Amino acid sequence: MDEARLKLSGLWAATMLTYLLGDVVRIFAGDFEAGMMEGVQPTQGMWLLVSAIMLVPILMVVLNLTLKYPLLRWLNIILAVFFILFNLIGLPYPGAYDNFLLIVSFGFNLLTIWFAWKWQTSKS
Repeated sequence: MDEARLKLSGLWAATMLTYLLGDVVRIFAGDFEAGMMEGVQPTQGMWLLVSAIMLVPILMVVLNLTLKYPLLRWLNIILAVFFILFNLIGLPYPGAYDNFLLIVSFGFNLLTIWFAWKWQTSKS
């Protein structure tokens, strides 16, 4: 298997785990109110949107192991840029741990962009 595919899958897994770690710490730190989203009572549509967005890194682990090269290369770049921009909107967060974990996730996203950009093979 192409080494780039494994690196990209690993980076998406690391990104997903970083997001999950932030959610867990946020709950234990008391910076989270159950059933609320930014002080608003979310609708089922809002929960569906959040679920879809957070499913992307999980799907990218699988897609990096299964899709063809040209599409996959650009999908990695576009989605990593999306997550950087998406997370920039929420900065700064109240907790130092949250800001730290977002910076770490930016690093993973930048590495994803870098490896996908440098991936110059015609293998599928």
